[in-house]
Amino acid sequence: MSLELNEQNFEATVEKEGITLIDFWAPWCGPCRSFAPIYEAASTRNPDIRFGKVNTEDEPGLAGAFQIQAIPTLMAFRDGVLLFSQPGMLPPQALDGLIVELRKVDMAEVRKQLAAQGVQPG
Repeated sequence: MSLELNEQNFEATVEKEGITLIDFWAPWCGPCRSFAPIYEAASTRNPDIRFGKVNTEDEPGLAGAFQIQAIPTLMAFRDGVLLFSQPGMLPPQALDGLIVELRKVDMAEVRKQLAAQGVQPG
């Protein structure tokens, strides 16, 4: 089951420990409607991951902040760090593969790399 995200709850949601997937979508978008059942099915199979949705029509500030230019766009955060962002619909196997890869990420190494670049995680 996915959470409806907005400007009030977005930051607190993605900064939580663990993986947060976010689907930026709009009600008029055909590919978004096609992707919705794939996304919901993945949320059912992965109850330990937060699945959120941002309606770009209702939340233009969030869409602008993340420079969303095509929908659907899928983003993945882990422990508050953006690890993946890609426009376009993912087939079920690709979404499942992304989740497997997100689980494998060594966040200590990611934080080390960000610190070396002078970037503050989160």
